[in-house]
Amino acid sequence: MNKYFDIKDKVYDVTEKYPELIEVLAAAGFENLKNDMMRKTMGRAISLEMALKSKSINVEVFERQLVEAIERKNTMSDNNGVVRNMNENARTSVKGILPCPVRMQFIESFEKFVESQDYEINYNLNAASMGMEVIEKEILDAKSEEDLSDIYMSAGFNLFFDKKYMGRFRDKGIFVDFRQGKLNKSLDNGMISLKDPKGEYSIIGVVPAIFIVNKDMLKGREMPTSWEDLFKPEFENSIALPTADLDMFNAIMLGIYSKYGREGVEALGRGLLKSMHPAQMVKSGGRKDLDTPAVSIMPYFFSKTIKENSSMTVVWPKDGAIISPVFLLTKKKNYENSKALIDFLFSNEVANILGADGKFPQTNPEYDNKLEDNQNFLWAGWDFIHSNDIGKILNDTEKWFYGKTE
Repeated sequence: MNKYFDIKDKVYDVTEKYPELIEVLAAAGFENLKNDMMRKTMGRAISLEMALKSKSINVEVFERQLVEAIERKNTMSDNNGVVRNMNENARTSVKGILPCPVRMQFIESFEKFVESQDYEINYNLNAASMGMEVIEKEILDAKSEEDLSDIYMSAGFNLFFDKKYMGRFRDKGIFVDFRQGKLNKSLDNGMISLKDPKGEYSIIGVVPAIFIVNKDMLKGREMPTSWEDLFKPEFENSIALPTADLDMFNAIMLGIYSKYGREGVEALGRGLLKSMHPAQMVKSGGRKDLDTPAVSIMPYFFSKTIKENSSMTVVWPKDGAIISPVFLLTKKKNYENSKALIDFLFSNEVANILGADGKFPQTNPEYDNKLEDNQNFLWAGWDFIHSNDIGKILNDTEKWFYGKTE
C-alpha cells in the first residue's frame, strides 16, 4: 500500500484528492472521468482496483504510475521539477536527468545517501520530462574541466558526444570509468559490450526500444518481427514513434543508421504515422481508427501496461532492441571526494531501483535483467561512436527520417 491512497478507495475519492490523476486515468481508457458529472456518479460506485481490473490493467504496475504522477506534481509544485542542493563548501557535485518512472524512488535513496555523508554534495537532478537545459548550458558555457561538475548522469548521445557539448572534452583524459571488471552478462558478451574500451565513459543501464503491435490494425499484413520488416512498403504510414523523446529518438536513428545505413533511416521515416507518447500508444490499442498505428515503437518499460487478452502484443525485434544508454561520466580530478558517490551510483541498491524489475536493463553484474537468450540488443558500438562525428550523424539522420533533402 502506498502512502497516498488505498487501491480499494473509490475512484471519485482518489481523483478528488489528486485531480492530476484524472488525465492519467483518462489516458488509460477512462475518458469519461473528464466529465465531472460522470466522475461523481460512476466514480462513487466503483473502486480504483475494480476499475483497473475491468480493463485488464495490471493493478500493481498502474498503481506505481499513479504514485509517480502524484509525486511528480508535488515535486514540480515545490521546485519546478528539480531536486537540488547548492553549497559553496561542497566537496563534490553531480548533475543528472532521470527516467520518470523510477525518478522518485532514486531520489529517496539518493537523499538518504547524502544524509549519511559527513560532507556536502552539490546536486541537480531533473526529471527527463523537464528537459536537459541546465546540463546543456553548463557544458556549453564550460571553458575548461574546472567549469564542469564532477559527475554527470543522463541518457543522450548528443549531450555526451556532440562536439558542441561534451564532445569538446573527449580524449583529454578528463573522464574515467572507475568500474572494474566485466559488466552484466546480458550487456557484456560475445554479441555486445557496453564497456568503453577507452575507459572514459560508463554506462549504468539502458532503455530498450521494442514494438507493440496492434493485431487488429495489421489488416492482412504479416506480424513484423524485426526493424527490417518495418522498412517494407506495406508499413508506410503505419508506425508511431516517440519523436518528442529526443534521447530515444536519437538512439533509434543512430542504431538504424549504424546497421542499415541511410536507406534504413529513410524507410523508417516513411513508416511514420504520428508521434505519440508511450502512454498514448498503449491507449490506442483498443481503437481501430484510420489514424491508429499498427506498430508503436516504445520503451520496453511501457510493455508492462499492456492489457491482457487485448489486441496488442509485445514484439522484441529479432535483430535486437535498440538501446538508449544511461551514461555516467566521472571526472578523474576530484575522485577522492567523489569516490563514495560513484560507488553508490554503481551499487546494487541503485541498480535495483533503476532496473524497474528488469524493464530498464542494468550493467551491474549482480543485477538480474530477467532477459531470455533471444532478447538481444542493437546498438552502434564503441568503435562506431569513437570514430564518427555523432552530432553530425544525428543531424543528418533526422533530416533523412523526415524526408528532407537539403
